[in-house]
Amino acid sequence: MQAAIGVAQLAKLDQFVAARKRNHAALGAGLKKHEQHLILHTAPSKSDPSWFGYVITVRPESPFTRAELVNALETARIETRNLFCGNLLRHPAYAEIEHRVVGSLANSDVITTNTFFIGVYPGLTPEMIQHVLATFDQFVAGKAAG
Repeated sequence: MQAAIGVAQLAKLDQFVAARKRNHAALGAGLKKHEQHLILHTAPSKSDPSWFGYVITVRPESPFTRAELVNALETARIETRNLFCGNLLRHPAYAEIEHRVVGSLANSDVITTNTFFIGVYPGLTPEMIQHVLATFDQFVAGKAAG
């Protein structure tokens, strides 16, 4: 049964990929004005990703934390996910492993504590994306002014 569903979905693959790219681009364009507070990722040159999510890092010097921003988004019914990445030595599952550290891992720590993503699901409508962007705008304006 699952294979049959998968085969049927393959016929829609190009549409799904195009929608994900379109949603990712719309979020990037709308969030660009907040780069003072957010690090927005970009694709490596010569790559053509089919995005799963839009990755955002709250700058360490920002007047708000990832937790505050994520809470505002979740309150507005915008799902977020932490990125399982960065300094894996900070994750409890790796607390007791034998390891060697070279350098401070400061950038890895920032990714661990300040990075999350929001989905770019192909079914997002322009109105949904505008809701996401308006929520960011309202949150950042309130924190930057405070």
